[in-house]
Amino acid sequence: MSWLKRYLIAGLLVWLPLGVTLAVIKFLVDLFDRSLLLLPMQYRPEVLFGMDIPGLGILLSFVLILSTGILVANLLGSKLVGLWESLLARIPLVRSIYKAVKQIAEAVFGSGDQTFQNVYLVEYPRKGMWTLAFQTGKNLAEPQIKTGLPNVLNLFVPTTPNPTSGFFIMVDKSEAIKLDMNVDDALKMVISGGVVAPDILPAKNSSAEQAQLVSTEKA
Repeated sequence: MSWLKRYLIAGLLVWLPLGVTLAVIKFLVDLFDRSLLLLPMQYRPEVLFGMDIPGLGILLSFVLILSTGILVANLLGSKLVGLWESLLARIPLVRSIYKAVKQIAEAVFGSGDQTFQNVYLVEYPRKGMWTLAFQTGKNLAEPQIKTGLPNVLNLFVPTTPNPTSGFFIMVDKSEAIKLDMNVDDALKMVISGGVVAPDILPAKNSSAEQAQLVSTEKA
């Protein structure tokens, strides 16, 4: 029966990723198609063309997002967004959710000091166990004064497979190891639970190190 198991696994490895991919695409298309509800009834595809057109909402969502970006990028748009956010800040439950989601979105998709800047290795949740962490800030005056540490890092430790949740920790820079891995590769590694790892070639040994290795092998 081992041949049956082998063939079943081989077939599963073909159909499972394909099925999940199609399911995710269908979910996204259905989600974006809901943007068509923003149109007046007389301008919706089922009225104009007499039928639903799957995926048309993607085009509408793209135009809507692009138009919003153009609007908020200028001075007038930024003032309107400021007024809108000040209004939301007056609503107790809404302000907490909106602010948290916006900060996470800025950290993942934005640029500058509010984004994930570097990838570090830290011993967490205890000594001897290592995990990936994203730098969100450094050189914090009050934590450095209170702890007596010379260089404090703000680190976000994401959870698997949902990197939008996690833990915030502050550590001294000497307690963290900075990696050459970029943020995108690190996020893929976190989401996949370590299955998807970036292809990083080991650094070449220097001539002195190579000579030392040769002499050691000869000895």
